[in-house]
Amino acid sequence: MKIGELASLLNCKTETIRYYEKEGLLPKPERNASNYRHYGDEHVKRLRFIRNCRSLDMTHDEIRTLLMVQDESNGNCACFSQVIEEHLGHVDARIQELVYLKEQLIDLRKQCETAQAVENCGIFRQLSTMESTEPPTRHSHL
Repeated sequence: MKIGELASLLNCKTETIRYYEKEGLLPKPERNASNYRHYGDEHVKRLRFIRNCRSLDMTHDEIRTLLMVQDESNGNCACFSQVIEEHLGHVDARIQELVYLKEQLIDLRKQCETAQAVENCGIFRQLSTMESTEPPTRHSHL
């Protein structure tokens, strides 16, 4: 199948497929006599795997690790569990960051609970006068 057919089948953009090829996540396909890329079932399976990993917010490096294990004929799945366990740690850290952010926004919203002139708005006043601080260290793995 051509790249557009593969993209349509897996509901993604052709640019995404080209990007995954460039990044080495998806093997470059053979080209037919007209120099069009020709994708087969293995590309479909691999692209589906990549897309499912991305839907779980996995990084390209995490996906690359899983694909390398998959490509090794003698590999075992212990690495899969390890990558997922590490990824869960990243998700937990991000959840804590988001909880902290939510608390800050709730406190800020309490500064002005009724509509009034902007110069009297507690939110505006707070954002204009509070000291700028370094944002908390993000634990994102991206």
